[in-house]
Amino acid sequence: MKLTSKFDRSVSLLCWAYNEEDSIQEFLERATQLMESAVEDYEIVLIDDGSVDKTYEIAEAFREKNPRLKVFRNERNLNVGISSRRAIKKASKEFLFWQTIDWCYDISNLRAFLEYLKTYDVVQGVRRSPVQVKMKLLKPFAALLKLFGMKHLTRRSDTIQKAIVSLLNYVLIRILFRVPLSDFQNVTFYRTSWIQSLNFESDSSFSNPEMILKSYWNGMSIKEVPISFIPREKGEAKGAKLKAIFRSVEDIMKLSFKWVILGRRGVIKKGKIFRLNPVEWE
Repeated sequence: MKLTSKFDRSVSLLCWAYNEEDSIQEFLERATQLMESAVEDYEIVLIDDGSVDKTYEIAEAFREKNPRLKVFRNERNLNVGISSRRAIKKASKEFLFWQTIDWCYDISNLRAFLEYLKTYDVVQGVRRSPVQVKMKLLKPFAALLKLFGMKHLTRRSDTIQKAIVSLLNYVLIRILFRVPLSDFQNVTFYRTSWIQSLNFESDSSFSNPEMILKSYWNGMSIKEVPISFIPREKGEAKGAKLKAIFRSVEDIMKLSFKWVILGRRGVIKKGKIFRLNPVEWE
């Protein structure tokens, strides 16, 4: 999909940072350039998650160059789940999405992704092409082989170890919550009013999958688009630390028991997932 005009609806780009003084300037410059090229009316909402370096000061200085940047600061480090929820509350545009400070997701096709919001309720990024197998009995086995294949692992994260953690997280969510999405931890585009209406029940990085799961259970149409992983070049990744992983797994187990086993999800109206044709994938 090639579009020459800018997206004619308003969009909030959300981000959160903790001790990212080496990356924040480049991120804000890149985000500004991309949004200026793709959207008529936009804002960038940044949550500084209690950084003890110069992240906040650099962001505040950048705000003088681009007043569309809004900077908010947590009094202490609260983690990605709470910071993302705060960013969502601060968003004021019609649609929203997020990007990591290390720019680990390729959203160079942002303009095309945004256009899908006129047709679908949610646009969900996926880091891999779907597995194509004709025999139904072989599909799960073939999918696992491809998921844990070396080619896929090296494209999914900075290191093989982090890629395996990411895949195990995906498989766990896919099995426990029974929602047939191709990715749960990626860039996702939503209508702001919908996400702001949610009652969030997780405080960890599971808040990202929680949003897409609840969207599916509320009957929303979800368009999957290819958004590849880009290895980090500066700073330190926070999401793969043991403490963050344990908090996420704790939320996954607790909420799968509550929502699936006890059935406390409310009335379920399954959504519809629209996947790209294999030839359209990278």
